[in-house]
Amino acid sequence: MQMRTEELLASYVDALRPIIYINHFDATVVDDLIGKISDGVKVHEFNNALGAVSFEGKTPMRDYLLEEFLKSCMNDGYDHPTYLVLKDIHHELEQPKIIGLLKWISEKNLNLESYYCTIFVVSPRIVIPIELENYITIVDFPLPQEDRIRTIIGEFAKDLNIEVTDGINEMALSFKGLHEFQIKQILNLAYQNGGGISRDDKTLILKEKEQFVKKSGMLEIVNFKETINDIGGLENLKEWLGRKAKIFNDLDRAVRFGVDIPKGIMIIGMPGCGKSLAAKATADLFKIPLVRLDVGRLMGKYVGESEDNMRRALQLAEAISPCVLWIDEIEKAFAGIGGNSSNDVTTRLFGQFLTWMQEKENTVFIVATANDISQLPPEFLRKGRFDELFFVDLPNDEERKKILEIHLKKRGRWNREIDIHKLSEETVGYNGADLESVVKDTIERAFIEERKNISTDDLQKTISETNSISKTLKEKIDKLKSAIEKMDIKRASKEDKKRS
Repeated sequence: MQMRTEELLASYVDALRPIIYINHFDATVVDDLIGKISDGVKVHEFNNALGAVSFEGKTPMRDYLLEEFLKSCMNDGYDHPTYLVLKDIHHELEQPKIIGLLKWISEKNLNLESYYCTIFVVSPRIVIPIELENYITIVDFPLPQEDRIRTIIGEFAKDLNIEVTDGINEMALSFKGLHEFQIKQILNLAYQNGGGISRDDKTLILKEKEQFVKKSGMLEIVNFKETINDIGGLENLKEWLGRKAKIFNDLDRAVRFGVDIPKGIMIIGMPGCGKSLAAKATADLFKIPLVRLDVGRLMGKYVGESEDNMRRALQLAEAISPCVLWIDEIEKAFAGIGGNSSNDVTTRLFGQFLTWMQEKENTVFIVATANDISQLPPEFLRKGRFDELFFVDLPNDEERKKILEIHLKKRGRWNREIDIHKLSEETVGYNGADLESVVKDTIERAFIEERKNISTDDLQKTISETNSISKTLKEKIDKLKSAIEKMDIKRASKEDKKRS
């Protein structure tokens, strides 16, 4: 992999690409690659902290500002081939003078045969001013695949004269999505903690991956207590998730057996009917972290910044995999795609996300939830994007009974005197959130009135005062049901024995 990146860099330099933007955090790895292609080339390095430093020894040369550094070096390209290595300067790429100097060097490199100067911008963040867009070529470092990861683990163990006791394939899967530097850091931590490396270190790997999420701000780790038992009904969905959980809980053996790694699901349906709960229960069932992607948080002000944020967010999801990537109300994130009013940036983000979904071979399981199918781009609903699409309808008779019982038991107020059948009959058209609200409000009233127990009459009184979703959003619900009937989408609930 490293050889391929080295050859790619050399080819860009030979093709007179004036600014090569290396999107990477590990300066040591980047220096090694630039060093390998710099034979006979004069290399000037700028460090944001120290100014000019020697490229080989990293000793401070002169305490320049970036503008001063560029002015001092820009004419060297006339005398001999020159590289300018600029590290972590992304914050300065909005300054007009810096943009102007980089543009001057770029144009000379492209247009003058007597001038040879290539600029390397090295930074973990990509910032591209519109004035420099046509001069910049972005280079990403490929992440190591399983074969390379196994080699890294083996070399690490050999250097320390220790044995990898078991589960090297399972560990390699857990390490997927990380750079070589990060893998070695975690291996060193595992060795310091236990004096060896084994499948038991998977928990440590996941905890370290969670640190990457917290530091990035691109994704949100969701802490939750909900389990599959907190879902009242949705039996078809629960059975399907149960089958996929068997794969995730024995992933290494499943992959070796020839089983495809599950991609994910889309859950479409009524607000307050358990879609978000299903995302949390999925992560609990699979025994993997739950991370939420907010596409709105990725929008940036520079050319290409939003796309770079999306790429980084998806890379981060891969880095902490296996995980559940939850995209809530996905129709709002990509609303208007394909229409006359669609935003160019949103369209590019959508295309980027679709490509990633189609090509991904990692253990990121996507749970996308949507309330309004009419706003979803049709490309999302094609077969192959997700393993399955589920429709969550308003709870049927049996499901309403289960939901009421779950919320009463959760709050310690369940008793056999409560007529759950009668309550179910009186809550036709209620969603899960409505039913939870009925229980919460009834218990609150009983506490205020200093009564120890609640009765069927108490719950009926609250029901009579509650406006259900089927009344408040009747037109929207009818429209959604009409759209669903025209599509091949599996129902999350089993058929109701008693029509509700």
